[in-house]
Amino acid sequence: MILRALADYYERMRSDPNCDVAPPGFEKKAIPFLLVINQQGQLTNIRDTRTGEGKKKTAREFMVPQGEKKTSGIKPNLLWDNSQYVLGSPKSDSEKDKKKAEDAFSAFRKRFDETFDESFQDEGINALRGFLSKGNFSPVFDYELWPEIKNSNANLSFLLEGESRLIAQRKSVIEHITERMKPIGKLQACAVTGKKDVPVLLHTAIKGVWGAQSSGANIVSFNLEAFRSFGKKQGLNAPVGQHTEFAYTTALNMLLAKGSRQRIQVGDASTVFWARAEHPFEDDFSCFLGEPPKGKNPDYGRIRSLLKAVKTGVLPKEDDMPFYVLGLAPNASRIAIRFWYEGNVRDLKQKIAQHFEDIEIVCAPHDRKFLSLFRLLLSIVPEKSDRKADNIPPNLGGQLARAVLAGTPYPRTLLSGAVRRCKAEQKITHARAAIIKGFLVREARFRKSTKKEVQMALDKTNTNIGYVLGRLFSVFERIQEQAQTGLNKTIKDTYFSAASSSPQVTFKRLHELAIHHLAKIRNSGQSTIWLEKLIQEVMDKVPAEGPPTTLALEDQGRFAIGYYHQRQDFFTKKEKDTKGDNI
Repeated sequence: MILRALADYYERMRSDPNCDVAPPGFEKKAIPFLLVINQQGQLTNIRDTRTGEGKKKTAREFMVPQGEKKTSGIKPNLLWDNSQYVLGSPKSDSEKDKKKAEDAFSAFRKRFDETFDESFQDEGINALRGFLSKGNFSPVFDYELWPEIKNSNANLSFLLEGESRLIAQRKSVIEHITERMKPIGKLQACAVTGKKDVPVLLHTAIKGVWGAQSSGANIVSFNLEAFRSFGKKQGLNAPVGQHTEFAYTTALNMLLAKGSRQRIQVGDASTVFWARAEHPFEDDFSCFLGEPPKGKNPDYGRIRSLLKAVKTGVLPKEDDMPFYVLGLAPNASRIAIRFWYEGNVRDLKQKIAQHFEDIEIVCAPHDRKFLSLFRLLLSIVPEKSDRKADNIPPNLGGQLARAVLAGTPYPRTLLSGAVRRCKAEQKITHARAAIIKGFLVREARFRKSTKKEVQMALDKTNTNIGYVLGRLFSVFERIQEQAQTGLNKTIKDTYFSAASSSPQVTFKRLHELAIHHLAKIRNSGQSTIWLEKLIQEVMDKVPAEGPPTTLALEDQGRFAIGYYHQRQDFFTKKEKDTKGDNI
């Protein structure tokens, strides 16, 4: 279904006059340098298509005949290639490299002659035929750009003087190449469409998957004996027709291309998405779950509009449109499918809205109201390491995305990661609190639990021992701060991990410290009545036998939420009190 959906997306792009997708037999390729020739086949200029500065220069992309998959041996491309093929220029002065370059140029010239024989007349092709037949490319080697071309092994193509299109892009050339693309081989039923076609042995490489080989990798690949059956070679083990193979690889490469509006990164999963037909949700999806570009704020307006529409049930009729989400990750020389969603826009909107509702939790004014999947995953990366996508646990991004899209519980490793980081760093951030809250709420819904789960903000009626002890710990910390102003270190930095793991022993010591700190506050002339009432209010919810010896992982999460809620409540009250004093 994945390949079929991608092939259908290619056909959709082909039917769109505003979409510049490559026709069958062609691809978009970055060509840094163009050899400009006149009608006599003489070089008149070398054009540099790159933009930018230094190492960040980016070559312009051109539509050229589809390149060969070069694994070993000599395989020339048609009308474009590197300087070894186009000019017969060796990488070094060794006899081996000279012979290889000579053979490469001969193969390039042979393919050109076989494709465009003397009967085919075109102004551009005639000029290129004259250029290649001369065999003397010293004018190219005399150009200032030549050392850079040779050292970078850059791709070259040809441009007829006075024209803006490559010779490969001339209308008559494209039509001639397309006509020659008749399948050669035994017809078989395509495993994707069921139509008769010649199967492809080696599928076109998929590029743009984060962490995969820069030269590209494959989804469909049989490169070892163990993967083959009945003596079939390579792609014949899963026969995919040439047309379908070209369609799905072209569509996927376009979706994964740099700057594509239809891709986001979720952990190690490069995620692409599309609808069966054009739909506004293709523009909105990355806003809902993706990380905004560096330096830009999230578009909260779109997210709020989505949540409001889902709550009121006012969703457009066109939301029945089928929608697809595909997560890809590197796996040696192949590409692994991390997750695959196939549904419709309405269902997806409801699932995303449910996700935001589940992780919604009170936060400080400077915190992001809505967190991307990337921000959630990044919050469980150790503080001492670089908080980058590289350090997010493998597979976790795919597991989280799959849970969001399917509406299932979040992965347990996400909960354990958030709790572990809270204890290790003694810091309950907004993202970590959102993860813990979301996990507990989803788990309770999935198991159809009747027990009350954690809320968005402080819940004074919650009697779960983990939550209650978290609140109590926050109260003890607040008492310490009142007793000793200007502290750089509180009980949180010393006791948080122990209190959430082994509360029975730890809270006895914390209670003794609280009594000492209350006495210090009274001795300074301040009232402690509200603090003592708050302690009593929370401790009334602790069982008569006292705190348990240990807390389970879920209760450790509730401990962190209880602490976080109570802490946020202190600051909320402080703001109200301050406003009252100013009046």
